[in-house]
Amino acid sequence: MNDLLIRNVRPWGGVARDIAVTNAVVSSGAPASAEVVDGGGRILLPGFSDAHVHLDSSRIGLPFRPHSTPPGPLWNQIMNDREHWRDAEASVTERATATLGSAIAHGMTSGRSYAQVDADCGLERLDGVLAAREAHRARVGLEIVAFPQAGLLLEPGVPALVEEALRQGADIVGGIDPCALDRDPRRHLDAVFEIAERHGADIDIHLHEPGELGAFSAREILRRTRALDYRGRVTIAHAFCLSELDALAAGALLDEIAELDVALTTIAPSGRAALPLAEILGRGIRIGLGQDGQRDYWSPYGNTDMLDRAWQLAFTNGLRRDDDIEQALGVATLGGVAVSRGRSAVGPDRGVGVGSPADFVLVDAETPTSAVMDRPGGRTTIRAGRVSAENGELR
Repeated sequence: MNDLLIRNVRPWGGVARDIAVTNAVVSSGAPASAEVVDGGGRILLPGFSDAHVHLDSSRIGLPFRPHSTPPGPLWNQIMNDREHWRDAEASVTERATATLGSAIAHGMTSGRSYAQVDADCGLERLDGVLAAREAHRARVGLEIVAFPQAGLLLEPGVPALVEEALRQGADIVGGIDPCALDRDPRRHLDAVFEIAERHGADIDIHLHEPGELGAFSAREILRRTRALDYRGRVTIAHAFCLSELDALAAGALLDEIAELDVALTTIAPSGRAALPLAEILGRGIRIGLGQDGQRDYWSPYGNTDMLDRAWQLAFTNGLRRDDDIEQALGVATLGGVAVSRGRSAVGPDRGVGVGSPADFVLVDAETPTSAVMDRPGGRTTIRAGRVSAENGELR
């Protein structure tokens, strides 16, 4: 039984109250035998949800390495990672487990990780992410995407590897840049949707393609979503094209994304790649936030702290008003939950209504906006009604 009484906390910075948890969900009253947590007047937020992370490539906790990828297309990044990932000072299992543990200590309670599946690594990187999920099973709910980072069609046997990954424990079928990488959008997307249908799995497609090319791929994804009635089961990650189209074209694409309940995820990129957050949220589109790769062979950025990434989302969107910054915080928390569990998982009570999953993080801050600006330590992470981390240490 995961019974808890969280005393003296301020849900989303509101009036101080007690939160009762029975059988891992918020209840109207906790039994006398419930564990008691003193919130100390801290803000209670829904647990952070990292909706886009590559645990299999992380180098969190390892010595810093200078960025080594030569300039040029995405393929250079893919090949640079392929050249170096086996030379890391720790195994994929060790790195993924440590990175996930650090994220939990910062307040993460759910998320979605990619696990690279290709002709080079086979299922080795998937095995590492599966092991990390198992190590932290009681502390976090983690979906795993079987992700063909180097394309589905460029090397032999990759579709079969994706299917085997699903049999081995992956949850979601991944795809990537059907035009720019595989250069065959019909075959690529047909394969992704066919595999997903056979296994009853959801879909998550990286879409880095710019402008009109990305819009073409997005429309092809939406066309198959409509034809196969995959509403609510598809996520488009990055979707950089939405920031590069004119307002009319971007609006039309967002309208169809909303109609088909396709989710989006973002890593809060800078400059022209920043997604039109207000237009996305205004249409009720599910959108989650992620850390992406962290201190890996792609980038030196990332620190496992989703509160820090919420600050980045607010900053890259030029947000200053408290209500706008709170929307960014919502994307970092319940936004990711909605990407994984569907629209019904997120209600107007911001995760503290009776029956809501007891997944929380306690933060010592004056307001939700100050929490984003200051990113204070001294947090308590609660997953399914149990304390999973306290003051940076796992329990």
